[in-house]
Amino acid sequence: MNVVQSVDSVALLPAYLAAGTAVLVLVTDLLLARPRATVVVAALGALGTAVGAALVGAGGERRTFCVGPDCSWIFGGRAALVGAVVALLTLGVLALSVPALRAGRSPVGEYCFLLACSMTGGVVLGAAGDLITLIVALETLTLPLYVLVGLRRGSLASAEAAVTFFVVSVVATTLTLLGAALLYAVTGGLHLDRLGTLLAERPELRDLPLTTAAVALLVLGLAFKVAAVPFHAWAPATYDGAPLPVAAYLSTASKLGGVVALLAVVQRALPADQTGPVLALLAVLTMTVGNLVALRQRRTVRLLAWSSVAQAGYILAPLGALALAAGRTGEARDAAYAAAVAYTVFFVVLELAAFAGVTALRPAGADGGTLDDLRGAARRHPWRGAALGLALVGLAGLPPGLAGLFAKVTVVRALLDGGAAWLALVVAVNAVIGLAYYLRVTASLWAPATTPAPASALSGGAVAVPLVAVVAVVLAVATVAAVVLGVAPQLVLDLAGR
Repeated sequence: MNVVQSVDSVALLPAYLAAGTAVLVLVTDLLLARPRATVVVAALGALGTAVGAALVGAGGERRTFCVGPDCSWIFGGRAALVGAVVALLTLGVLALSVPALRAGRSPVGEYCFLLACSMTGGVVLGAAGDLITLIVALETLTLPLYVLVGLRRGSLASAEAAVTFFVVSVVATTLTLLGAALLYAVTGGLHLDRLGTLLAERPELRDLPLTTAAVALLVLGLAFKVAAVPFHAWAPATYDGAPLPVAAYLSTASKLGGVVALLAVVQRALPADQTGPVLALLAVLTMTVGNLVALRQRRTVRLLAWSSVAQAGYILAPLGALALAAGRTGEARDAAYAAAVAYTVFFVVLELAAFAGVTALRPAGADGGTLDDLRGAARRHPWRGAALGLALVGLAGLPPGLAGLFAKVTVVRALLDGGAAWLALVVAVNAVIGLAYYLRVTASLWAPATTPAPASALSGGAVAVPLVAVVAVVLAVATVAAVVLGVAPQLVLDLAGR
């Protein structure tokens, strides 16, 4: 029987633009040997990819590489959003990299080429319709980062971070591929929608021990990519050893890719009653461990790394509520997915802003330094310090960082609608814990710089610490009050069996 596979070049346009950017960067660096031209080509290519993804997505859903109803490429609204965000994050990271590239800490051509290759994987990932395309796209996003992490010349920490990242990622990929292979052995299919249909219509397949093992391996392998506890240990060391712009990319675009992959398999392929409890447990562990360990950090990038671990827990929370939402309306399930996507987008934007602030306040090519190095930075550089402070306040979910506040409210509302009020309460309590280190760092930006002085001279600055503590306590009490008033009634109703 002849099987005809459809090919829609318009649907593939964002991937063409991203891959073309990588090739053009390589050719420009080879022929012109002008670093400035290479950076400009990479920036224009990233911007063109973002615009192309938005234009193709605006025209409605397009499918290609289809055999019958099963398609390996589905470019719709969500794929357009992912592609545009990844391209814009690449553009932002490239802008952060210019001072370090000028200082000669990394080779310009290789740096821009690897960044464009990683962007290509992110663009393809959003449109993946089967497990093979999904895993290959995720690895295309991740593989260039092994080199980028270790690309800082003369840095032993950078080389160690690259090796750590490589070893952990290989293990994660192995688990993911093994889970996909077992799932194929059970169902005979790899397309996400087909897998979801087979497992929903044939309970005997879903209840097989082999299916349970396949689902567990697939979820755990992808949990490595988002640095979910207990698969998180690689993130702080890797972020701290990588160049600051690369750490920013790891914390944003790479994490976005892991969340998109996890969301795709959970929403479309795997049974919610099996993945929901696992993801709920991972969410609680991830946000709690991330916040508690972040309280003890003294290095800036490590604090941001542990913060991103905690933020991953907030992203996983709506997915963990799907087991409870499965018996409810379709609107509750859609709200859970939408909350995870919305929180991810807002998080990566704020995280990139935070890394941009740290990069702007540090010397070109330097690492993130310690929190003491940022003390009083806003007094010396008011605008840069204010930008970093605003990003940290946004990550904490406080005004005037309305993006972070909206994201947390969206997650809590989705959990309440999904019947997981207890998980909403855990999210709220962890958000309060996060206030401690976010406000501590923000306050230190405007604190007097530490200078040697007689003990009697230090008494004049003692007022600042209690004042910051009072503000933190007031904000924490206000947050707890809002949580109790908003969550407690719903929790009581759920426990009553409503």
